[in-house]
Formats: sequence, structure tokens, C-alpha cells
Amino acid sequence: MYTHIQIGARDWPLLVAFYDAVLAPLGLRREHDPQDAGPAGVIWRMPGKRWPSFVVAPPFNGLPATWGNGCQVSFEAAHPSIVTQCWMIALRLAGTDEGAPGLRERYAPDFYAAYCRDPEGNKIAFVCRLTGSD
Repeated sequence: MYTHIQIGARDWPLLVAFYDAVLAPLGLRREHDPQDAGPAGVIWRMPGKRWPSFVVAPPFNGLPATWGNGCQVSFEAAHPSIVTQCWMIALRLAGTDEGAPGLRERYAPDFYAAYCRDPEGNKIAFVCRLTGSD
């Protein structure tokens, strides 16, 4: 459906460190050192996969990065424990709580998610589908 999602960064080192830690339990790995990122930004993806990828970069137009009202990036987790782990890491690293881990039946009977904002205000979620054994 998409190749990549990109968000802007004002504090580049802070966001790179934040997403290195938050995305690791999901199996996403940073592709290269931030000093070598160039205009494409810093990219995280699953090992051996080109897409989809998640990118943090300064805006191309040179203006300060801002968060989007109504925008959210949701990351798929394999298990509810990983949803909780990612959310807890995010809060420990200057993220802010937007919804503790739990079942969100208003979306679907098996929709388990946690919501937060990264240190720059971008809304992110960690989501998994509950199965009978969860």
C-alpha cells in the first residue's frame, strides 16, 4: 500500500535515539549511521525488506518540523506484550501518554493498542491483533 512514512525532526539526535529504542522490539532496524543519512533521512525497516520503511528527516523545505494534527503512525506488533514494551520505552524516553495498552473494541473485537507521542509531538501507536491464546 505504501513504501514509506516520513516524519520531520527538529532534534535529530533525540528522535533517532528514541526510535532506535522504541522500534527495536518490533524488529525494525536502522539502516545507517545518522551522520551518513543525507537528504533521505534515517530509515528503519525489517531486515531484508526494502519496504515498508519508516523515515525521520529534517523537512526538505528548510522550515522547522511540526507534528500533524490528526496524523498518526501505527506500528504492527506481534503480541500484546510487545505493544506494552514499545509504549513503556516511549514513555521512558520523553514520549507522552495518549492511551495505555489495552483492547479497543470500538475499532474491532481483537484490536489491541497503545498510543503516545514522540518527544516532538508526533502521535504514534503500537497495534496487534489478539488471537485466542493472547
